[in-house]
Amino acid sequence: MSDEQYRHESLSVLREIRDTQREILAQLGAQRALAEEQLARSRETVEESIGLQKLALQRQRAISLVAVPGILACIAAIGYLVLRYF
Repeated sequence: MSDEQYRHESLSVLREIRDTQREILAQLGAQRALAEEQLARSRETVEESIGLQKLALQRQRAISLVAVPGILACIAAIGYLVLRYF
């Protein structure tokens, strides 16, 4: 193989490597963008979930403030009726 052919082949191989690396970098860029998009959606979902959980806890407290005294009043009324008629 002559020196000129060797240089030409080496240059061709180097160009193929360069082109392949560019393709890989483009694919990695697309994958990174997709991963960032998925991460953003995941964060939004987590934030929404936390908000809903906080709302559920607030509602639970509000219901407890009404329900517990009502249940106690019913138990007291049943106890009064049991004691009065037996």
